[in-house]
Amino acid sequence: MHIKRTGRILAATSLSAALVVAGVAAPAVAGNGHGSDAQSSSASLRKAVTARGITAHLDALQAIADANGGNRAAGTSGHVASAEYVERQLQKAGYTTTRQPFSYTKVIVDLAAFSQTAPTVVDYAYPDEFYPMDYTASGDVTAAISPVDVNLVGDRASTSGCEAEDFAGFVAGSIALLQRGSCDFAVKASNAAAAGASAAIVFNQGNDVPGDDRFGVVQGTLGEPGILIPVVGTSYAIGETLATTVGSTVRVALQTHDETINTFNVLADTKKGNPDELVVVGGHLDSVLEGPGINDNGSGSAAILETAIQFSKLKIKPTNKVRFAFWSGEEDGLQGSNYYVSQLTEAQIESHALNLNFDMVASPNPVRFVYDGDGDALGTAGPEGSDAIEDIFLNYFASQGLATAPTDFDGRSDYFAFIEAGIPAGGLFTGAEGIKTEEEAAIFGGTAGEPYDPCYHSACDTNANLDQVVLEQMADAIAHATFTAADAKAPGHGHGGGHGGGHGGSGHGHNGWGNGHSGHGPGHHGHPNKH
Repeated sequence: MHIKRTGRILAATSLSAALVVAGVAAPAVAGNGHGSDAQSSSASLRKAVTARGITAHLDALQAIADANGGNRAAGTSGHVASAEYVERQLQKAGYTTTRQPFSYTKVIVDLAAFSQTAPTVVDYAYPDEFYPMDYTASGDVTAAISPVDVNLVGDRASTSGCEAEDFAGFVAGSIALLQRGSCDFAVKASNAAAAGASAAIVFNQGNDVPGDDRFGVVQGTLGEPGILIPVVGTSYAIGETLATTVGSTVRVALQTHDETINTFNVLADTKKGNPDELVVVGGHLDSVLEGPGINDNGSGSAAILETAIQFSKLKIKPTNKVRFAFWSGEEDGLQGSNYYVSQLTEAQIESHALNLNFDMVASPNPVRFVYDGDGDALGTAGPEGSDAIEDIFLNYFASQGLATAPTDFDGRSDYFAFIEAGIPAGGLFTGAEGIKTEEEAAIFGGTAGEPYDPCYHSACDTNANLDQVVLEQMADAIAHATFTAADAKAPGHGHGGGHGGGHGGSGHGHNGWGNGHSGHGPGHHGHPNKH
């Protein structure tokens, strides 16, 4: 999952009504007009896709990382070997695989320093207390801090730095102190540079969001080179201290160089199914350089691989064509999925029915998070049709008597390019660096006050860093959702304005996936949390 480790400061999260505790029979989900038959029809695939089968793939990915410098990062021999393994497995199952090559520029940080120089001297540790933004410029700056429209009280809602007007009275040459929230980091940094800032510091927002750490170190991206000042992210606590200390001056020093990464996505389509209702089931295959990435995201990509294999072995004949996608470059800024969507014509975008994204599905201190497609829990909806995808997962887990919690479309994973293009999306997530709350521990088990995955983006993210129970549960849900989406027939081209009669007759059933991809849901053009 893109965005690296964000610190260890505890975040108290209140879920209350947002948590869904299931214990009643689920309403029917999509099934080619079969109603509740869809659930029973997916049973053979759910039975075939097991944690044991997925773990065999994860063991293979671990061995690949061990033989290739301890990681499977994009552009390395470890990623190539991982892709070759996936290709062999898919080809043995009868698929024709395709490589989609692409390149991108990665900024490599050679030197990183961040310290308060007055009124007291405090040196902050890299990477635990600050992190350079992806695509930051180099520089060595010591100057006074200038907070820009920050909010340290109440819900800490923030539009800091999102408008040029935020910099009224800003003293050129000072360092802009910006708070996460409401717009892309690139927008904040660009506005700071235009106002004459010599550097920019983005600190975390300091609010409670289920499944996301809004207190730890921000590790984000500026999207592409071009902003000519050094930019770092830090924690809410450090940002609050700098904002409230009279006479704060800081030093930000970064030395970087560019490196071209040549890599590729792996794609495989079912032989049967309507190509005008294409279902993309995807997850990223690359790891970070710091470790083998077995939970992040070996778990999601291995679950997709095993689903594809068993889908073929069972000779399932989908109504809609399914494309199994293994993205590269996710950890460097969602590069592979962004490239894939960028190459689609308008007609091809229209032919994409939906995207299912699986990124981290075996976290050792897990919560069963489902993307909040309709935005009713967390306020940011996906494109029209994402509500129906969310319901597939919620209804399935309800039928199994398993609780779920919502997680939002915060731009952290490979669904992002799809929802920006108006393609409905959904998926599952068991947690990354965020901190499990007491309420979550009471419902899902595990340890409150600890990260969902304490080995997130670390060398210890090995095949020992997995919860086999939640992996089995996620495997069944992945198989069921893949089958359901593949079998869901959308009369009159299923991107039409209605969704049937789910949600208590509110016009959101499952016979369709959107509205011509025209709607993006609130907030996705100026995405508040894009990292």
